[in-house]
Amino acid sequence: MEKLRKYLLIAAGGSGQRMQSATPKQFLELDGRPLIMHTLDAFLHYCNDICITIVLPPEYRQLWEQLCIKCGFTVPHSVVDGGATRFASVRNGLEAIWESRPDSDTIVFIHDAARPFVSAATIERCARLAAKTGSAIPVITVAESLRMLSDGGSRHVDRSMFRIVQTPQTFRLSLIHAAYRQPEISLFTDDASVLETAGYKISLTEGNSENIKITQPTDLLVASLLLKDKKQWEKIS
Repeated sequence: MEKLRKYLLIAAGGSGQRMQSATPKQFLELDGRPLIMHTLDAFLHYCNDICITIVLPPEYRQLWEQLCIKCGFTVPHSVVDGGATRFASVRNGLEAIWESRPDSDTIVFIHDAARPFVSAATIERCARLAAKTGSAIPVITVAESLRMLSDGGSRHVDRSMFRIVQTPQTFRLSLIHAAYRQPEISLFTDDASVLETAGYKISLTEGNSENIKITQPTDLLVASLLLKDKKQWEKIS
């Protein structure tokens, strides 16, 4: 793979609503540290000189600074104010990265703050494919049966034709920055849909099943088990 400068944009605008918590989910503790720090660790393990931008609601900036001091988190990073929607927040983050005047050979990983178990292999697959095609979206196969709702009922669909989408959604910076200049519409559910609407093809690559998005209380229990398993494997290796 050609030598590319790598940027990480962490979308950390989530609330604690589905978590039934007053604390935003990205700041909930897992093994004594906030989720977002575990997420950052995953990328720093992959590439220790990656350029990090975290998009936060302005009201959480002070909390983040306090957590960094408390946990001794000293990794250089930039913090950008989020917007009213995820689209607006990511756009703010991309503008900040663009204004730092990176060279043309730049890729950006856009990742959910509450996905701390993305593997280095998944990140590398995304980097390689985005460098080649301009985009890379990690996906996994659907294990459950699916039904599509229709007027008056529902019908079975072939699950082999569907994939579950994860992050980091990874792009050539020039492409995704340009795509985010278009007006926001309700069909934008992720970054890939923004690029696709701008007329680009989306490339898929294999994700990892542990790369769950922590959104509900039961997810934290699963995360604790995944972290314990991860630590055991690190000791063995």
